[in-house]
Amino acid sequence: LPQTFSSANLADVRCYTVALLRLIAEAIAVVFTEISLEKAVEFDDYCHNHQPPISFIKSEVRGLFGSIFCDFGPEFTVTDVDGEEPHTAIIASISNDNPPLVSCVDDERLEFQDGDLVVFSEVEGMTELNDGKPRKVKNARPYSFSLEEDTSNFGSYVKGGIATQVKQSKLLKFKPLRDALRDPGDFLLSDFSKVDHPQVLHLAFQALDKFRQNFGRFPVAGSEQDAQRLIALAASINETMGEGRLEDINDKLLRHFSSGSRAILNPMAAMFGGIVGQEVVKACSGKFHPLFQFFYFDSIESLPTEALEASDLSPRNSRYDAQISVFGYNLQKKLEEAKVFIVGAGALGCEFLKNLALMGVSCSLPGKLTITDDDVIEKSNLSRQFLFRDWNIGQAKSTVAASVAGIINPKVRIEALQNRASPETENVFNDSFWEGLDVVVNALDNVNARMYMDQRCVYFQKPLLESGTLGPKCNTQMVIPHLTENYGASRDPPEKQAPMCTVHSFPHNIDHCLTWARSEFEGMLEKMPHEVNKFLSNPGEYAAAMKSAGDAQARDLLERVIECLDKERCETFQDCITWARLKFEDYFSNRVKQLTFTFPEDSATSTGAPFWSAPKRFPRPLQFSTSDISHLHFIMAASILRAETFGIPVPDWVKKPSKQAEAVDKVLVPDFQPKKGVKIVTDEKATSLSAASIDDSAVINDLIAKLDECSKTLPRGFRMNAIQFEKLSVGITFGLDIKDDDTNYHMDLIAGLANMRARNYSIPEVDKLKAKFIAGRIIPAIATSTAMATGLVCLELYKVLAGGHKVEDYRNTFANLALPLLTMSEPVPPKVIKHLDMKWTVWDRWIIRENLTLRDLLNWLKDKGLNAYSISCGTSLLYNSMFPRHKDRLDKKLADVAKEVAKVEVPSYRRHLDVVVACEDDDDNDIDIPLISIYFE
Repeated sequence: LPQTFSSANLADVRCYTVALLRLIAEAIAVVFTEISLEKAVEFDDYCHNHQPPISFIKSEVRGLFGSIFCDFGPEFTVTDVDGEEPHTAIIASISNDNPPLVSCVDDERLEFQDGDLVVFSEVEGMTELNDGKPRKVKNARPYSFSLEEDTSNFGSYVKGGIATQVKQSKLLKFKPLRDALRDPGDFLLSDFSKVDHPQVLHLAFQALDKFRQNFGRFPVAGSEQDAQRLIALAASINETMGEGRLEDINDKLLRHFSSGSRAILNPMAAMFGGIVGQEVVKACSGKFHPLFQFFYFDSIESLPTEALEASDLSPRNSRYDAQISVFGYNLQKKLEEAKVFIVGAGALGCEFLKNLALMGVSCSLPGKLTITDDDVIEKSNLSRQFLFRDWNIGQAKSTVAASVAGIINPKVRIEALQNRASPETENVFNDSFWEGLDVVVNALDNVNARMYMDQRCVYFQKPLLESGTLGPKCNTQMVIPHLTENYGASRDPPEKQAPMCTVHSFPHNIDHCLTWARSEFEGMLEKMPHEVNKFLSNPGEYAAAMKSAGDAQARDLLERVIECLDKERCETFQDCITWARLKFEDYFSNRVKQLTFTFPEDSATSTGAPFWSAPKRFPRPLQFSTSDISHLHFIMAASILRAETFGIPVPDWVKKPSKQAEAVDKVLVPDFQPKKGVKIVTDEKATSLSAASIDDSAVINDLIAKLDECSKTLPRGFRMNAIQFEKLSVGITFGLDIKDDDTNYHMDLIAGLANMRARNYSIPEVDKLKAKFIAGRIIPAIATSTAMATGLVCLELYKVLAGGHKVEDYRNTFANLALPLLTMSEPVPPKVIKHLDMKWTVWDRWIIRENLTLRDLLNWLKDKGLNAYSISCGTSLLYNSMFPRHKDRLDKKLADVAKEVAKVEVPSYRRHLDVVVACEDDDDNDIDIPLISIYFE
């Protein structure tokens, strides 16, 4: 809509408005990004009062400043405020009291909070709690909580029980924009170092609207006169704010706002586009808590540290004039000449590449943008990797992404590689490559790769811009040489793994069942065929390896290989059906019968406590039935995959339940009798299910002989096909993408295994989609949080390439768009080590440009007050003061000792050798010193 109206265009504006209102009337949500405040109030009134209300979102990006306003109507119900799975707790005891104390199994801390509602199930004794009625939690503690309930007259608790959180809906009452401008309420705060900024920016955006009405234009960049005009308008609006009136207005902030107000910067658009996109999803679905109601943001710390003159900000008739009007021409030149390395071309990588192309990064000599990714495009990528299209499926991600970036900005100087950044590719990403970089941008999806890139950036002292997403959550971390700690300095604790005995014999949730199912899938269909082929390729070498191992694991492995090639060998598809049917009986009936025979329901531990107490669940064997479609579906998936491992054609009739049932009915299932004396592992610290015996070596010799005989019955050239569980990558935008190839039966078998096992233990089953997420260890990725994360990182890129910024200018971020929550903080400085008058951090590396002898190096360190007692290169020890023989090496060149002892061959692309030295001071205190690099010709 025009910002100014005249009699000449007023009729057109009225027609436009009427047409727009007709469109809006059909919408669930409407987003305005370029509209005057007067028209915004008019349209919001219409949306607010419409029946049903239409969710109204208004957003603006002005230079390094942005705003969002949400009005979802007089009453809006949020069905799921955070999107998290309901928390559960396994009950250990419940008192007959008012209020009762509920104690829980202490294997995990409770996530319940006071005020939460929970429902109970499977409680024995105090069965009154199993009525499905939600009950309120109070006095929540790590392993117990109380209830707002009187259980004094309930039955006495015996055992069992699960408490499950009930997700509560929330009713929000939004104010229309007209009222919210005068009484904005609480702002969503993102940076606690700027607690006063939202109130000032609330005035600033209104003042800018007035300025544009009065002058028909934006303030001129760098104009003090226009800045004063805007400050005066802000002061005038402030006087009308009543109780919300500010005593002091931050003039400096308003000057920056005025100067850059004409510009729309790509990083800000990416960030705010992500946030607004998620708000639209909330408006349409009721899932996640909406922004309530104003959000203001600024990144003034991204501005160059040196003062900018008005002439620095003047337009140059280029596509980057908006960026120049904020940062000046000098920074634009640095952006264009930057040498950047993007690692990964997936969801984050595509967004980064698009952003950098629009910002003009690496668009002039000597600038260069290198992007690498060893992956290819899959269908499921298309929901959030917007540089790819259907016709790109199967092509290299980095190549396609680079090509599209060249369309976005033909001047971008980009090279696409298909190499994984790892120790194996250091001949590609060699010293000269790293030394020439200005900055590294990570777009990775796993910790190991991030750790490697972190180590390389620390080694070569290069800035690393790190980010990651997890559903609606995202985080960014700035790793800046000598200013911040490195990525590896602080890591999340590893995920808690269920004990092996729990997964194999005592599962108590669906995750345990799916972990077991994934393990069985890989064992039967990938590891066993691979092991068979390994034996057949070189029987003598295989036998020698087994004899050398000589342990219980080797014995068990040989037994399984023999079984695979003898009793379980399949030659027809009916054999595969037989194998699948007997596997069902073994997994879900015989093993359970043996377990409950060894540990009956009334078993007690050595202390007299019930063996089957929480969290253990007493299992029941399954009775196979061809009338149960889930049983037949398991047989179908298992037999098809078994046939694949043996190269047996799959008949068309296998997908017909009646034909399946006929084939299954032909299978003779032997009776099973539990055995006495069977050892079942119950120790939660056990790392193996194999039990060692005194004569393992003798047994292994017999098994090798039996395996050799078994191999003689195989057809010439026999090999099995190993099936690798296909990596699952499910993407989310507004819905779910299903796996690229959902007809390979991998998930059918895993879901079948898990759900049958869950049925044994009375654990709630899951559908195949949820099984995909858990078994595939999928990290859900959505376009909104990806856009936000990359926008935030690119705001930090301005600082890195400008140079001269202090650690307090940089920002790390954690955001959760579901809540919504945005928390920004200064990075943590690196740990400083001091010795005498020296100090250093993880970023320091001591460089010696001479091929010293070992003695020379010891003396060089001695001059620094350091007594070296050990020198190593890679995994080899070059010198240790405790070993007399090592004194013979003292007068040899370090490079020669490394070649002789460590067998180090310095590659042609490297001009130095790195050694790790352990030192003490004169008081025998260990001193951690930097890595030492010995450069030589």
